[in-house]
Amino acid sequence: MTSSSQEEHFNKHVALFVFGDSIFDPGNNNYINTSSDFQANFWPYGISYFDPPTGRFSDGRIIPDFIAEYAKLPLIPAYLDPRQTEFVYGANFASGGAGALVETFAGFAVNLKTQLEYFGDLEKHFRENLGDAKAEKLVSDAVYLFSCGGNDYWSPVGSIEQHVEMVIGNLTDVIKGIHGKGGRKFGMVTIPPSGCWPSIRARRPDNSCSQEIETISSLHNEALSKKFEELEKQLEGFVYSIFDLSTAISNRMNNPSRYGFKVGDGACCGSGPFGGIYSCGGKRGSPEFDLCDNASDHLFFDSNHLNEVASRQFAELWWKGDTKVASPYNLKHLFET
Repeated sequence: MTSSSQEEHFNKHVALFVFGDSIFDPGNNNYINTSSDFQANFWPYGISYFDPPTGRFSDGRIIPDFIAEYAKLPLIPAYLDPRQTEFVYGANFASGGAGALVETFAGFAVNLKTQLEYFGDLEKHFRENLGDAKAEKLVSDAVYLFSCGGNDYWSPVGSIEQHVEMVIGNLTDVIKGIHGKGGRKFGMVTIPPSGCWPSIRARRPDNSCSQEIETISSLHNEALSKKFEELEKQLEGFVYSIFDLSTAISNRMNNPSRYGFKVGDGACCGSGPFGGIYSCGGKRGSPEFDLCDNASDHLFFDSNHLNEVASRQFAELWWKGDTKVASPYNLKHLFET
């Protein structure tokens, strides 16, 4: 693409940059040396929308795909995809298994700090190709989405409070890093209530939820909300939208039929109780797995990840929802200001 046509893109569109974990990963993990536990580039992933599978941990599209659609952008590409070089509408750095802590699944995922370094490389690329003024406008107009933290709590270090503080601290460092390069508009999802995930319940002797994980999730989400209120006061021009993904998922787990699902507590693809054994696709140690007839019936596609219908519902809530679900602003507001 020529630099003049790049400029036209940047003048007409607000770019979208995406960071985080498997909830937002469009297939970056296809291009790193990792295990199939951290990849989803094989059948039946993608069956509702993508052929061949892209590496999204879903039967179809994920939340950032729908946000891009509502913002009149194309699908935002995986940054590590070697076929992509321009990123004129933005880039997605998210990596399945990633955490805010460098130690989280180290060697298997691209942690948040490294994702920030990739963004720094891309920002330099924009400066070289567009000149400083246009690159600065692109970066300051852009919206930055995050889904991160859930993976950091699989094996907490020290007291729960200290661990939450570390995770929020690392997350804050990355946000400040983007702000330092000119980023101003940030969207963040709360971490899901994963204590009742099919993968957790399948491993417990009585198939119950883990109250410990539920408690940690709540503590993280409270601390996140407070931290963003602080950042709004500290950082020049900082504006944000926190989407209450945790409550949105809980509502659908507890009352699936109200939201168009038949099954709220079990996975479409997997094995064992609740489809909670992470065997979807047969490449993760267990070759045997079950696949439901209609992925849209189940809130969960595999034992750890949501289906496309849920992702669309959540994206729509985040895009235009009121302050009960997206506060203090929704994403539409961020894209339009």
